[in-house]
Amino acid sequence: MSRLIATFFYLGFLKPAPGTWASLAALPLAWALHLVGGPWLLSVAALVALVSGFYATTAYVRGRTDHDPKEVVIDEVTGQWIALLPVSYGAAAMGADVLRLWPGWVAAFLLFRLFDIWKPGPIGRADRLETPYGVMFDDALAGVFAALATLVLAGLGHGVLMR
Repeated sequence: MSRLIATFFYLGFLKPAPGTWASLAALPLAWALHLVGGPWLLSVAALVALVSGFYATTAYVRGRTDHDPKEVVIDEVTGQWIALLPVSYGAAAMGADVLRLWPGWVAAFLLFRLFDIWKPGPIGRADRLETPYGVMFDDALAGVFAALATLVLAGLGHGVLMR
């Protein structure tokens, strides 16, 4: 079970760039979660992915020298869902079709991948923990950074920050 969760249903074995594949796979799942339960369900799903990811990654890497194998991608799914929360909340607040906010989807995806790869500041510090907690926290933080940057871009795009 830990392998199934850690690799997000074996998606982590896709080559090349399993983290990018997982982030892409997280997009239609986020859309479905939003349709079923709005931003609240997406938030709960991100939290469940975070907590189950801690346990699954801990079990999956036990006894290994590599604390963050490439096939462990539940962290990317978690971070991507966090990055998409402002888009989901914005659509729900405005009563808009979440797909009409496609620039937000693109921004959240690209920004999450940027922060996940670049690992500035606290994201890098979390990654350097070299523990299953670091595996999950660096992507959760990358998701938070991407969510905040997506909010800023939305504010600029809608003229809110220009007034």
